[in-house]
Amino acid sequence: MHKLILIGYMGVGKTTTAQLLALKLNKKWVDLDELIEKQTNLSISAIFEQKGEVYFRKLEHETFLQIIESDEQLIISTGGGTPCYANNHLLLNGVNTKSIYLKASIELIFERLNAGKTNRPLVARYSEEELKEFIAKNLFERSYFYNQATYTVNIESKSPEQLADEIIALLH
Repeated sequence: MHKLILIGYMGVGKTTTAQLLALKLNKKWVDLDELIEKQTNLSISAIFEQKGEVYFRKLEHETFLQIIESDEQLIISTGGGTPCYANNHLLLNGVNTKSIYLKASIELIFERLNAGKTNRPLVARYSEEELKEFIAKNLFERSYFYNQATYTVNIESKSPEQLADEIIALLH
């Protein structure tokens, strides 16, 4: 495996799991959002505010493509929307590329996002009821793209350590 891509909704633990996998598999880890922030010297929320979502999605696609086409062996954590735009879902499974959809219930995502709302500008403005509705609608719209992953791993009641071990078992 040359590339392992973690996808899934906000708050499912893509970054944490990717970091653990990188440690356990002795591979380099990259976070797509962090790369974009470094390239632009702006936070993701600042890019959305100043340049809009279309600009961000174009930049996200170009950066994702660069990572996928590189010769490096990498574990990649993506943004929640990455597979849903610019045909990025077509990059999830290639010759040396595997992807994992970290799947969670609306309830678990809600708990996690509601607890950390201040750190997530996309959901900070929602009341609890609005947030639950936003997640349900968004998850439904994105499920087709998420389900393009090579594997789906349910994260319910699992620690990051257990998730990483389950993914490693899937890959071998």
